[in-house]
Amino acid sequence: MMKLRILADAHIPFLKGVAEQLGEVEYLPGNQFTQEAIKDKDALIVRTVTHFGKEILENTAVKLICSATIGYDHIDTAYCDEHNIAWRTAPGCNANSVEQYVTASLLWLARKYQFTLKEKTIGIVGVGNVGSKVEAACRKLGMRVLLNDPPRAEKEGNAAGLFVDMEVITQEADIITFHTPLTKKGPYATFHLADDAFLQRLARKPFIINAARGAITDNQALKKALSEKTISGVVIDCWENEPEIDRDLLELADIATPHIAGYSADGKWTATKMSLENLRDFFELDINPLYNEMPHPEQPVIDLQHISPGEQLAHAVWHSYNPVKETEALKAAPEKFYWFRSNYPLRREYPAYRVDQAAPAVLLELQRLGFGK
Repeated sequence: MMKLRILADAHIPFLKGVAEQLGEVEYLPGNQFTQEAIKDKDALIVRTVTHFGKEILENTAVKLICSATIGYDHIDTAYCDEHNIAWRTAPGCNANSVEQYVTASLLWLARKYQFTLKEKTIGIVGVGNVGSKVEAACRKLGMRVLLNDPPRAEKEGNAAGLFVDMEVITQEADIITFHTPLTKKGPYATFHLADDAFLQRLARKPFIINAARGAITDNQALKKALSEKTISGVVIDCWENEPEIDRDLLELADIATPHIAGYSADGKWTATKMSLENLRDFFELDINPLYNEMPHPEQPVIDLQHISPGEQLAHAVWHSYNPVKETEALKAAPEKFYWFRSNYPLRREYPAYRVDQAAPAVLLELQRLGFGK
């Protein structure tokens, strides 16, 4: 029986030496995926670098595209469906990573602006894989949480009052964080969801967080709202016109990062695992691949002995991930936007760390977030 022929993006982590258990694997950088390169391949394992539509897929042997990402903007799904090319993504693979990013950013805003998260109301717009993780973390931090997700409310019903409409968010939220897909059509289009009209309706001068898709927040409207003090500040990981991001907005942002909220090693490892499982299941292979272990962090033990109890939670979270370092780097060299993404350092999520000498109440909070004992 002929082995499966696979072409994989050379920059997908934790893949080399593992994918070979499923077939013959060739690796190329994502921008070198061409019609010629893929023509005799059975399956592709990809990221978002190349768009997969008629121009590249026509007259090829490709039967399956596995994307090690949560989104599928880079796949012409209609063309694939019409031509019997299956496609799979890795939904939720980086949800914990984005939650880590949002939590670290919330704690930074609280320190910078001298407020307590337990006193604040956060509006979460989009409550899917990522939004649900953010919701859980915010509740553990003692925040009041408002949820807005019209597609879920329509599908599930809202008899229990789980969801609120956007007007409640605009009037009651001190912080608004977006976790929707980017859609331009339909009843729940999210393109420029936070536009000038939306920002003008805000009652409490909230902070705005975008760790979803760049065009969900109108970047020009954000600048205007900041200058007019309609909002108190912004945390931006996803930008319009990446990598040519708005330099003025970059300077104004409290936290500004190069679209890396989901870039933890754990999230990437999970995406790779899900991609290979999708490939195995589609081709009905009787194989259970052995996966590479993730590297351990340099300092897996967080010693809080000399940290005051009031600072211990933030100290531990920032030990695992500190967005301020990346903000300073991006503000200093915005032209390196893609370089920062391609050369991202090892980042592990909470379970990779163990906390020592924490105050009992803080230890409980940290363990609830996911830190090791």
